[in-house]
Amino acid sequence: MIRRPRRNRQNEVIRNMVQETSLTLNDFIFPLFIIEGQNKRVEVASMPGINRFSIDTLLEEIDSCVNLGVKAFAPFASIPDQLKDKYASESHNPDGLYARAIREVKKNFPEVVLMTDVAMDPYSSDGHDGIVENGEILNDETLEVLGKMALIQAQAGADIVGPSDMMDGRVAHIRKVLDGNGYHKVGIMSYTAKYASAFYGPFRDALDSAPKKGDKKTYQMNPANSREALVEAELDTAEGADFLMVKPALAYLDIIKALHESSHLPIAAYNVSGEYAMVKAAAEKGWLDGEKAMLESLLSIKRAGADVILSYFAKEYAQSLKK
Repeated sequence: MIRRPRRNRQNEVIRNMVQETSLTLNDFIFPLFIIEGQNKRVEVASMPGINRFSIDTLLEEIDSCVNLGVKAFAPFASIPDQLKDKYASESHNPDGLYARAIREVKKNFPEVVLMTDVAMDPYSSDGHDGIVENGEILNDETLEVLGKMALIQAQAGADIVGPSDMMDGRVAHIRKVLDGNGYHKVGIMSYTAKYASAFYGPFRDALDSAPKKGDKKTYQMNPANSREALVEAELDTAEGADFLMVKPALAYLDIIKALHESSHLPIAAYNVSGEYAMVKAAAEKGWLDGEKAMLESLLSIKRAGADVILSYFAKEYAQSLKK
């Protein structure tokens, strides 16, 4: 045999030389959950190792992450039901939990990057990403709320806003609002191909943001579709997105690859709560090696073409590099 591929696998030094895909801490954004109160750190039952933080403990968590080399974060707010209404009014309250948290983080850690969440569901009494009328999710009316949210977040110090709602035209509307108010430097990481997935359950536990009625299939994408993601990517690019995101990641590696090959924009992938929880649950049972499964999963996302990975494993991965 002239060709023996095993020659390039025979020892660790050679394997490392020819390794095609590598992970660095520069690839990661670490999602974090925020709650009201003082000195609170409450574990999410369905996400072992992940907590909800009051603002003071959030700052402690970010400090520990920065010391490990993680410097980009995606905060999500969990607010009490009494502050939720049909129009998600609390989502654009400049003195609300989310805006206060953003200001405090940027005040204490001006060097970190914050990617914020633009969607109504954590603030909506209906639990949907848009305004609900007679069972229908209203698209254009919802854009007004999203624009207000994005502006408040930019004013608080957001570096990148992340519209996760999947309403048509939201990137263009948000870009117009931001630019019209002088926030030309604030980027948009669009949730371009966000699928109506079964892997979001633990996240909705963390924020208590599940729909009260119905599902999200009229605005989130059908898991059976791939070409549709290219349509969404083309629209978001034309409307002014700076990044395109695929969510979830592991069950949609083909979509990550398709967007990577068809777009010149950076591609992000969200390694979602259910994907994290599955690895943790299996590791707790002793059915697999949790750290090795984490690394392999993250490598697969990067290998598929993701430039940015939002993952609840970000801090754990940083810790693994210190061993």
